[in-house]
Amino acid sequence: MTSIFQDLRSYVAHPRIVALRLAPDGTRLVAVVQSLQPDGKSYGTALWEIPTGPGAEPYRLTRSAKGEAGAEFTPGGELLFVSRRPDPTEKDSGPEVPALWVLPERGEARRLATRPGGINAVRAAGGAVAYLAQVLPGDLDTEADRRKAREEAGVTAIVHDGYPIRYWDHDLGPAQTRLFFAEPGTDPAEARDLTPTPGRALDECSFAVTPDGATVVTTWRVPTREGHSRTELVALTGGERRVLAAQDGYDFGGPVRISPDGRYVACVRESHGSMDEAVYSDLWVIELGTGEGRPYAGEFIPMDLAWVPGSHDLYVIADHQGRRPIFRVTPDTVTRLTTDDGAYAELNPAPDGSVYALRGSVGSPAAPVRVTPDGAVEHLPSPAPAIDLPGTLTEVGATAEDGTDLRAWLVLPEGADAENPAPLLLWIHGGPVSSWNDWSWRWNPWLMAAQGYAVLLPDPCMSSGYGRQMIQRGWGDWGPVTFGDLMAVTDAAVKLPEIDDQRVAAMGGSFGGYMANWVAGHTDRFKAIVTHASLWNLEQFAGTTDASSYWEREFGAVGSDRLRALSPHHSLDRIRTPMLVIHGDKDYRVPIGEALRLWWDLQRSEVESRFLYFPDENHWVLKPGNVIAWYETVLTFLHRHVEPSFGLPELSGLVDLGH
Repeated sequence: MTSIFQDLRSYVAHPRIVALRLAPDGTRLVAVVQSLQPDGKSYGTALWEIPTGPGAEPYRLTRSAKGEAGAEFTPGGELLFVSRRPDPTEKDSGPEVPALWVLPERGEARRLATRPGGINAVRAAGGAVAYLAQVLPGDLDTEADRRKAREEAGVTAIVHDGYPIRYWDHDLGPAQTRLFFAEPGTDPAEARDLTPTPGRALDECSFAVTPDGATVVTTWRVPTREGHSRTELVALTGGERRVLAAQDGYDFGGPVRISPDGRYVACVRESHGSMDEAVYSDLWVIELGTGEGRPYAGEFIPMDLAWVPGSHDLYVIADHQGRRPIFRVTPDTVTRLTTDDGAYAELNPAPDGSVYALRGSVGSPAAPVRVTPDGAVEHLPSPAPAIDLPGTLTEVGATAEDGTDLRAWLVLPEGADAENPAPLLLWIHGGPVSSWNDWSWRWNPWLMAAQGYAVLLPDPCMSSGYGRQMIQRGWGDWGPVTFGDLMAVTDAAVKLPEIDDQRVAAMGGSFGGYMANWVAGHTDRFKAIVTHASLWNLEQFAGTTDASSYWEREFGAVGSDRLRALSPHHSLDRIRTPMLVIHGDKDYRVPIGEALRLWWDLQRSEVESRFLYFPDENHWVLKPGNVIAWYETVLTFLHRHVEPSFGLPELSGLVDLGH
């Protein structure tokens, strides 16, 4: 049987688990599973039941061409979800937008509520249901007619009075995100609009419902000055909005979690950072009745939170030394619950004290597990088939110029040894506050290992999981300090007998792409460099990205000395390494202008280069066919310049036409 890593079509078709939900009584576990649509051109999602006891297999709960997502259990055990599927009980079920559905434990799904602009997310507690919907400003009763009039008139224009105007890969407006609330015993179709004039306050919000079903707690973005903003935490009860947490220089963000007794709200507080101080995050807990808040113990960036049943402790997931364990956190103590190499996500505490979650790692995709109160990990049957890896995973250590300990994962292909050393690919992660600790379907080192490459996955300065000082080391000094760390780890890797120190290439995306560009202008040790969604001219980027206010705090206003000093484009005249530039036109975080400028600069400087351009992709590359095109183009480019001793995989012939 051919490995999925030998066949890109099999790879993109492999199912992936993206979310996990446990019923309040702990008896049912449901996963959202993403899989390839029959036409092979896109992905769809479906809900699967995962057995929590022995002897059973997962089975699919929903089947529709439009897919299902946003799974959420009601206290009574019914399963809520959102879907674009048509309502079979209506001759004309309206526009094809996501609606709110309910699936009883036995019986067929039925539609509960719909809005002209669609429903995005749902929460349920205490018999109440809250959901987000996209709503045009103005009268709710006339919204459908106003949407139709805009469409028939061919109007797509959006008028803005504030910042931001777009986010990652989508425009903000003209609709606003509003929060609708159906009190206990109320039909969700008749849910009340709790936020009739939110502006952009609820964009990308995190929210939760109190156990008594009386209050919704949500993040709330507030404009401050000169295009900046801060995010507060508010409670919505009846028609009143009460601020629970607000502080200049901080954002109170998600995930928002309310304790089972309804007394406390947990969230993540993040500092805004400045040109001198790096951003930092802490776990913040607020008493719902008084609004008094305090940090819980732990120097980490919480990725997910969940209250421990029967206590005021919290389970927290956070990056740590190239892993992402589950911790148990009190106001004053932190205890690591899981001690393996796993990267955990989707915390679902059960009444018996165990935790259901998804466990992944650099060497394994996400799969459902049960973690016992003492930290033992029990693997559950998974809707996604197991994968055989074409190599092994190990670690590499190094020391930075300032004495800081550095580490990296190293993927080694099968057969790599002193007699047959493998060419090395240095992969630089994005962020920059991030870490190589989990499985990635988009940047998957095992596809490269299947073609004979070793892949080095380092965590240089500004990587998460190593304490605040690790982030501070590179703050406002991206290129020089990160470059030193990357070269130190690369030096350590190429000393290994399994690595060929003469055949080395570098790749990076987003911040990693910025560093790929920086590397290109500061060393010629690499045979080839791949730069994806990369920053090239920092002054240009700073004013065109979707989050200019964030970067201004670190680099100063457009025109600052720091932006000029750290911009890779000033080293264009020193670039000698062949480069592959990759970018999507719908990328709003790193706009396409960065790639266009980089490409022209390389062309006019006669640097050997290629440009892989995706007119319909964003910061990532998500469509299955384009994923195949990405890997085929990258592998072809590396094969041409790194000179491996092995041949290219079979190519589709659909990408590099004419070459």
